Amino acid sequence: MNIEQIYTGCLAQGAYYIQSNGEAVIIDPLREVQPYLDRLSKDGVELKYIFETHFHADFVSGHIDLSAKTGAKIVFGPTANPEFDCTVATDNQEFKVGNITLKVLHTPGHTMESSCFLLLDENGKEHSLFSGDTLFLGDVGRPDLAQKAATMTQEELAGMLYDSLMNKIMPLPNDVMVYPAHGAGSACGKNMMKETMDSLGHQKEMNYALNQPNKESFVEAVLDGLLPPPAYFPMNVAMNKKGYESIDSVVNNGMRALAVSAFEVAAESTEAVILDTRKPADFAMGFIPRSINIGIDGQFAPWVGSVIGDVKLPILLITDAGREEETVIRLSRVGFDNILGHLAGGFASWKTKGKDIDTVNRITAAQFESEVNLAEDTVVDVRKESEYRAEHVDEAYNKPLDNINDWFMAINDQEPFYIHCAGGYRSMIAASILKARGIHNFKEVDGGFAAISKTEVAKTDFVCQSKLQNN
Repeated sequence: MNIEQIYTGCLAQGAYYIQSNGEAVIIDPLREVQPYLDRLSKDGVELKYIFETHFHADFVSGHIDLSAKTGAKIVFGPTANPEFDCTVATDNQEFKVGNITLKVLHTPGHTMESSCFLLLDENGKEHSLFSGDTLFLGDVGRPDLAQKAATMTQEELAGMLYDSLMNKIMPLPNDVMVYPAHGAGSACGKNMMKETMDSLGHQKEMNYALNQPNKESFVEAVLDGLLPPPAYFPMNVAMNKKGYESIDSVVNNGMRALAVSAFEVAAESTEAVILDTRKPADFAMGFIPRSINIGIDGQFAPWVGSVIGDVKLPILLITDAGREEETVIRLSRVGFDNILGHLAGGFASWKTKGKDIDTVNRITAAQFESEVNLAEDTVVDVRKESEYRAEHVDEAYNKPLDNINDWFMAINDQEPFYIHCAGGYRSMIAASILKARGIHNFKEVDGGFAAISKTEVAKTDFVCQSKLQNN
């Protein structure tokens, strides 16, 4: 028996490849399936099942394409009702894979069909738990994502999750290894550990959700502090439930190279989002007007989902040379399949043709220090509220990037302001969106709060921590 966790950092997502005696199973696969096909061929094993812990909201799974290419059966837990051929298992149903067994544990709460898969080894011993979004390391799945579909309140779902955990998970032996679907950085939980696997015994000791005295306190603790889910989540659920276009077709469309003239026509005739995936520093020095910068080297796909939102919007890409296919695949992971093509030759070809360009007024932390007057100037901090509460520039306004489509309309472009995040990635996303909305009278701070905190500004109490407790 071999268990391999295939972890994708930008999504904080774990898929699992398990093989035993010539047969294999994959749990919660990513959208692009070729790496799995290559691995199966290399190992000389047959893919028998594709297990899905639930209808994922934060990414589009590869179950449909993988099944079509291998003939493996797709397995969901009880109450799932997908619009494609699959096996809807019963609670406690067992599936043989080589010399091991995978047992379905129906654990509703995160969603109604949510299930964990308990692996029994060659001797029938409870070995490991693939817990999906039911149990994370340090946390449990948020119970608000299935609210509309289940016609239940989030309090009722949280109570159902409590029952699932207490009745199905807590009685398992302490030495069972827990393999969750997500880790720190995922929007599917709020308190996840950076580790990606742990013993159930350790989770019983330290996981706040598993140590509540009763159901009422569990519900209150789990629901406390939940942020609104990203707008693209329901669309990903629908794709995972109803089906989607083959990844091969999506990649073929995205790899269509458009000359400058064709790119310009497409941008004007389709009202497509122009998505520039270059580094923030490169974008700042020159970009196509009204394009949005979300750097490929950050948490690219989740931020695309959060700030663009509608997965059906047409997209035109600007990438660094050689990163076109990578960009298309990462977009497809969160359901952005309507990619019209990319600019042949990248931004350089646009600039060479003498087309209009725009820039971002990016300044260093030293420049910020030398010119800012916090008694008069406006500083906008686009980090998360929790980051802001920990420490922030004195008198700065906290306007999280996640909510930019709500707060940008309140910006007065007649008055200059500064904008920063933690390191410069998110603030450049915000800067590009503001410029696309016609707001230009600002300066963006390169290096963000990390750089600002190292200047003399920090030593003269311009960076405020003690005041935070009174804010």
